[in-house]
Amino acid sequence: MTRRRKGPADARRRETMIIIGAGLGGLSTGAYAQMNGYRSHVLEMHDVPGGCCTAWERGDFTLDACVSWMLGSGPGNEMHQIWLELGALQGKEVRHFDVFNVVRGQDGRAVYFYSDPDRLQAHLTALSPADERRVRDFCDRLRAFRKALAVYPFLKPVGLMGRVERWRMLASFLPYFNAVRASISVLMSEYSARFQDPLLRQAFNFVLYEKHPNFPVLPTHFQLASHANLSAGVPEGGSLGLARSVEQRYLRLGGRVRYNAKVEEVLVEEDRAVGVRLSDGSELRADIVVSACDGPTTMRKLLGGRYLDDDYRKLYTETIDQPGMVFPGYFTLFLGLDRSFPEADPCTTYLLDEDVASQLTGIRHPSINVQFRSRHYPELSPRGTTVVYVTYFCDIAPWRALDEGPEQVTRSRGGQELHTLPVRHGRGYYAAKRRARLALVRFLEERFPGITDAVTVRDVSSPLTHVRYTGNHDGTVLGWQPFVESGEKLEELVKKHGPGLPGLADFYQSGVWATTGGLIRAAAAGRHVMQFVCRDDGREFTADVDRSAPPPTHVVIPVGGGAGRSADPAEPGPHGTERQPL
Repeated sequence: MTRRRKGPADARRRETMIIIGAGLGGLSTGAYAQMNGYRSHVLEMHDVPGGCCTAWERGDFTLDACVSWMLGSGPGNEMHQIWLELGALQGKEVRHFDVFNVVRGQDGRAVYFYSDPDRLQAHLTALSPADERRVRDFCDRLRAFRKALAVYPFLKPVGLMGRVERWRMLASFLPYFNAVRASISVLMSEYSARFQDPLLRQAFNFVLYEKHPNFPVLPTHFQLASHANLSAGVPEGGSLGLARSVEQRYLRLGGRVRYNAKVEEVLVEEDRAVGVRLSDGSELRADIVVSACDGPTTMRKLLGGRYLDDDYRKLYTETIDQPGMVFPGYFTLFLGLDRSFPEADPCTTYLLDEDVASQLTGIRHPSINVQFRSRHYPELSPRGTTVVYVTYFCDIAPWRALDEGPEQVTRSRGGQELHTLPVRHGRGYYAAKRRARLALVRFLEERFPGITDAVTVRDVSSPLTHVRYTGNHDGTVLGWQPFVESGEKLEELVKKHGPGLPGLADFYQSGVWATTGGLIRAAAAGRHVMQFVCRDDGREFTADVDRSAPPPTHVVIPVGGGAGRSADPAEPGPHGTERQPL
């Protein structure tokens, strides 16, 4: 029998719910709330859904700022079921590339990380015959991961699994135990150093576009295996289209969304969350409050630092400020071009020399990721044009140091004032943005002559931009990092307390701050939160696949210079595009 947590909710039947934030975590929570008979109301401070999963218009171009790949976009795994329950993919074309990412060294040599293990093994061995054994080992484990994805659990949180369920879950992983153990026990930085070829030693750190110093090998295997299984593509309509689809599913289920509604405080009476106060002074009441917005804002501001026991207080006032505990933010450059560049690969990470890197304020590692975004989303720009999307992992501190604008919102740590967030930015800030933009355009011009003259739209953002738009801590778009103290402690606390806070009834947290980053984890967090809510109310949790539209279709797009011609001489690409309804 499932143990039911006792609290103030036991004295009455909870029926209404307020959800703070219309990102994927908030919309997912609302959708599953409606499926389980609760009446929910989502409050969003902006006028569109999605949070960081968003896009915006600049002239004839839609600048898509999020989905470069989406785990669970294809069947054969529990992630996919969640997207179908949320109506995220129905009726859409999902695009897949036969190369997950290209990594180019300073000398122009390129590593094509094919999603197919056989092609990847042949390509890497051709690049470095001396590394044949290491390459074979990596690809063999990748083949094992392709099968392991079918049993990887996403539908139910481990904290709600009974002993038998946990044993069954562990037993399902036994055939893949060696591959998983080897992948999670070694950092990618250590693993990559074992290659003899100097480019491979660098490139393996950038398979996932940027370098993640604290990541073991496991996430690289997981992403590549998902890509190989056609379950890490991009959905037609892009990031905002994805958010709109989940929003529409939520509304069809009877939910309500109120935009331009900024929450300033969670109302608490007798250690129970009873509603929220908005920036206009109005108050809304509900039986349950779920925060699906920025975690530090929730804990420090909306709840005023109350209900943080020793573990949560340390997590949110000490651990969070240690290096590597939270995903960094991004510097982003969009370019709208008046012509296409078919010779460009859809997605490439370039390893930079120090001269270029020194012009990019806040850069964590000397690399940039460049996507010719119209290959992902041709419907988001006029025919014959291109959107270029350039990003790098970025520390926010150098941008704050450059800022000279007036002050607005005070951030604090443990009650001590740290600094404030600006309304306007000073000349140093804008000069740094301009310097980075010009350096990046020069870099692209050297590789794609004519790109400078083709620019008709440009858009630049820093981590401070993300803070202003989303309120996210230090501009992060993914929240807690996995595989480090913060992510591991969070998982431990959720198993112990559920996605709430000890001592505060009728309150839950959802979205990326209730888990460890990523779109599918934000979406799954909504499902998991509602499973805890139903547990606490003695209800049986239920969820249904949205059947209002047909299932998605899938398209595989070859990478390599366009028109079926491979830009990679070591491994010719297939000709044409393969459509696969799944």
